[in-house]
Amino acid sequence: MKRSRQPIEIDMGELHRVLDRARQEPIGEADYRKLKIALDVLNERLTRTRTTEKTRAVVAQPQLTESSNTTPDNSERRPSKGHGRNSADAYTGARKVVIRHANLASGDACPECDRGRVYTQRQPKTLVRVVGQAPVEATVFEMERLRCNACGQAFTAEEPEGIGPDKYDATATAMIAQLKYGTGVPFTRLERTERQIGIPLPAATQWEAVEQAAAVLKPAFDQLVWQAAQGEVLHNDDTGMRILQLAREPSDKRTGIFTSGIVSLWQDHQIALFFTGRQHAGENLADLLKHRAEQIGAPIQMCDALSRNTPKLTNGVKILLANCIAHGRRQFVDIAANFPQECGYVLEALGMVYGNDALAREQDLNAEARLQFHQQYSGPLMEQLHGWLEEQLTESKTEPNSGLGKAISYLLNHWQPLTLFLREKGGPLDNNLCEHALKKAIMNRKNAMFYKTPNGAMVGDLFMSLIHTCELNGVNSFRYLTELQRHSSDVKRTPADWMPWNYGETLARLQSLGAA
Repeated sequence: MKRSRQPIEIDMGELHRVLDRARQEPIGEADYRKLKIALDVLNERLTRTRTTEKTRAVVAQPQLTESSNTTPDNSERRPSKGHGRNSADAYTGARKVVIRHANLASGDACPECDRGRVYTQRQPKTLVRVVGQAPVEATVFEMERLRCNACGQAFTAEEPEGIGPDKYDATATAMIAQLKYGTGVPFTRLERTERQIGIPLPAATQWEAVEQAAAVLKPAFDQLVWQAAQGEVLHNDDTGMRILQLAREPSDKRTGIFTSGIVSLWQDHQIALFFTGRQHAGENLADLLKHRAEQIGAPIQMCDALSRNTPKLTNGVKILLANCIAHGRRQFVDIAANFPQECGYVLEALGMVYGNDALAREQDLNAEARLQFHQQYSGPLMEQLHGWLEEQLTESKTEPNSGLGKAISYLLNHWQPLTLFLREKGGPLDNNLCEHALKKAIMNRKNAMFYKTPNGAMVGDLFMSLIHTCELNGVNSFRYLTELQRHSSDVKRTPADWMPWNYGETLARLQSLGAA
């Protein structure tokens, strides 16, 4: 944490007078403080802020020599994907319009040479046109009314078919939820935006719409919770949050409120869950594991080494604890300026381990093959690093109470959970997956500042869980929320058929039954 500096007002004229006095006699304590603060401010302004924790940005030269038994052959490694324009295939949510040739069809004679025949190409020519529209639009239906001048009877035109009984369509509610809980746009900000384009949409109305939708979507959320409890790997962490009207028991000594994030890996799917309240991440994970089937083996739990992230389990439930290497690495990043050589060695060693993991992903190795890959190439690296860390302390090469000594002690004290990926299939290296998920909650906190009530926090957790789960699985969350509302009775009856990864198949089945 940056140390706060005592505020002091200094102008350039005063600094020049201090310098003039320094040429004639030694400066006093007050003048020394003014010069020192001015130089510190100048240094902060001139020093380039580091925006990345990559090793090459932290240390100048690598300190670890690569060997054949720690570095796999990556000569055939695919080049990294560059940046550029998005292709037409990237517009997965766009409306597709197929345009047939005006004069030709597949199999017709070629009008150019009169010898061959033309056939449809696999890749058509594509054009992309992007148009703008309001987040929420409205249509006013003016139905003509006629009145008899004799009897006074009024006659009104029929309502158009298909407009539905509700003022706010499922798409409107889905868009409001997407903007609020998916991108962090507060209700009041959306209200101002819609008012500017002529669509009144009060913040209170937006809240009522998403609150009603949350009750409809609750069965799908509960099903996500159950499926997440069966996961092979569970990531968890938490961040601070505020709830203005949270009732506490008189005996409750806690003062903090947290949003816990849990990301579960289950059957090739990733499930993100959020829980906001007085409980820590470990307690929320313990509640989640109460839904776990007894015959399933112990899951891997990935978190940092903070004790509140580890659940206190009962009824014989066990976990395989893995700690986040990125957290341990960050301690060396923070002190690299003071211990460049030692930190460079550690960062290079861990960087090679991460490089091996990237190769395993590129080769699309299964869990068993990935474990063997890491044991062959990352195992010697971690063993060599462990020996170096112990040597620094046992041979008194590093002061234990220094910044470097504390960073080394952190790795040594948690070495077993930090190296679980070398012993268990599917063991992750870090908790970045959960850290990224928590950015949803942090973004909402920065924009909306707080939840008013626990019910508001519950609604936010539900929508963030559904939206981020869709995001993790490459599913259009707006369409997903819309279809869940439109098929609320089906969702309530069979929620397992309405998960982000299979609801499309369920819709197709219902449509085929309806057509029949």
